[in-house]
Amino acid sequence: MKNKQKPEIMAPVGSFAALQAAIASGADSVFFGVKQLNMRARSSYNFELDEIQVVADRCHKAKVRSYITLNTLLYEHDMALMKKIITTAKEAGIDEIIVQDMAAIQFAKEIGMPIQASTQLSISNYESVKFYSQFANTIVLAREVDLDMMKVICDRIREEDLRGSSGKPLKIEVFVHGALCIAQSGRCQMSLLTSNTSAQRGACLQECRKKYMIKDEETGNEMSVRGGYVMSPKDLCCLPFLDKIVETGVSVIKIEGRGRSPEYVKTVIKVYREAVDAIHENAFTPAKVNTWLKELEKVYNRGFCSGYYLGKLLPDWSLCSGNKSTEERVYVGRVSHYFPKAQVAELSTDALEIKTGDKLVIMGDNTGVVRTDVTSIKLDDKFVDSSGKQNLVTIPLEKRVRKNDKIYLLRKRQNV
Repeated sequence: MKNKQKPEIMAPVGSFAALQAAIASGADSVFFGVKQLNMRARSSYNFELDEIQVVADRCHKAKVRSYITLNTLLYEHDMALMKKIITTAKEAGIDEIIVQDMAAIQFAKEIGMPIQASTQLSISNYESVKFYSQFANTIVLAREVDLDMMKVICDRIREEDLRGSSGKPLKIEVFVHGALCIAQSGRCQMSLLTSNTSAQRGACLQECRKKYMIKDEETGNEMSVRGGYVMSPKDLCCLPFLDKIVETGVSVIKIEGRGRSPEYVKTVIKVYREAVDAIHENAFTPAKVNTWLKELEKVYNRGFCSGYYLGKLLPDWSLCSGNKSTEERVYVGRVSHYFPKAQVAELSTDALEIKTGDKLVIMGDNTGVVRTDVTSIKLDDKFVDSSGKQNLVTIPLEKRVRKNDKIYLLRKRQNV
């Protein structure tokens, strides 16, 4: 597959630390939310208007494309903020806006801001792709489209030389990893019905992830169905058949997870970067897939499934309400100082001691994510096996970290 163009790898960014992690791990592009007009308004950090330029500048410097997700339904009182976000994005040099509401689509077209047509639009066939191409440069297909449908759409785009609104060849984008929703393309009303907080306004309460019982009102008898988690699918993971997705001709593969940690971003992007490169070099093997899957299992997940892409029945259900990762992070303290010439970090172990042989992960807005093994510890200029709590210690560390970066101990999660 060496002669085929590699698909763009798009990373989720829910913080500046995640942004740095995505860039360092090989992402070709990132997407992030601004204020409340996005589908992760409740569950992740959302950047402020004055931070758009900062994100754009960091991405430009790293030659990484940047996208703002403004993909909620919009009410009348949202119009001013919507226009402000899109205008600010254009001025900052953001590459595209991800939208679903026609008001945002129309305004972006008026001012010449390139867009992506969101998966929320449930675009599932070539005629719909053709219609939205007059507004968009990139079409994010519905998650229910299978591999055969993807290939038909991509083939027709190429055969008919379909162009996006900017005149460039139209791009097709698909999700390959992250949370799945039981609802059609994520258009769920459950939170709205139970709590008057709409998932289509970025305020999903994850009601589907809870454990429910069925009750017979006549007898009062109750029973749990399949462990109770009857609406909570496992996470999508396309890694085992990523080569098949690349063969369809899609232009962009997208990772879900703006509400997840910078460490998650680092691990998942690194794995998919290596996998895409291996496919391009005809070196994508079952042995490598198994190794990569073990890495993905270390960070947040609800178990993995293939989604709808292989034409199978509804994805497997998760058997718990949340995380099934094989590793967990425990807060240790913060970085006090870094000595670049000596390549030594001074750590304040405020909450937990560290020992030689421990694995640490250090995260910060400008640092991103740094993993390291503790090979030695110095306390009061003496080598020790353990730091003790509430001490200042130094450890050798080649990669630069910064003052106030957070330090976590990585350890095997129990009862997984």
